[in-house]
Amino acid sequence: MPRLKEAGFEAGNEFANTIFKQIFEGRDPVKEGGTNTGTPGNWWTVFNIVPDAFRHTTEGFRFYRSRNRKISPQMRELGQTRAGYTVGSQFVYSQHCKACRHWGFSEEKISAIAHWEVSDCFDAAERSLLAYTDALVLQLGRVPEGVFDAMKKHFSDEEILEFTYITCTYMMHAIMSRALRLEFDDVDDPVVEIDMPPNANLDVMRVIDEA
Repeated sequence: MPRLKEAGFEAGNEFANTIFKQIFEGRDPVKEGGTNTGTPGNWWTVFNIVPDAFRHTTEGFRFYRSRNRKISPQMRELGQTRAGYTVGSQFVYSQHCKACRHWGFSEEKISAIAHWEVSDCFDAAERSLLAYTDALVLQLGRVPEGVFDAMKKHFSDEEILEFTYITCTYMMHAIMSRALRLEFDDVDDPVVEIDMPPNANLDVMRVIDEA
């Protein structure tokens, strides 16, 4: 379950209710969750506990999907998918793999997003964009001049600004999804202490020293 409470139709957020009617096909989004795309849907209901946050994020989706954008949908989705993967958000990664497929990416290319550095299925523009994405997400904006110079060869200033904003926004969404255990990120941390067998030697390194 999410770590925060949820709010559905009863919250009285007319803006959210309009979207709920479409996404949940009229069902109660809290009691009868599950969207028509197969996700639990609790991203929407958790954000709805703060109505203006719900509106702000939803309008952000409208921004990146607007026809006014210069950056292509393919390049946008490539960055969003890589951001989801590098943050470790199953939700963002999974959803945007599907979006990549919608925009014509091959299965080979989608699978290779995880290991793009050693893949030969991306062209020079895509490789510069993936390197820039990693600098934004993994290096927190520390972008080497060589990476930025490569981006400038393939993309306009307007495209770079749009891509930077959208990718950083989705890094935020991926982080929030994990922190609040939303959607497909409602999973236990795999890094835990594993119990030792009874009567085991606690000082393994000492055994090695005495060997």
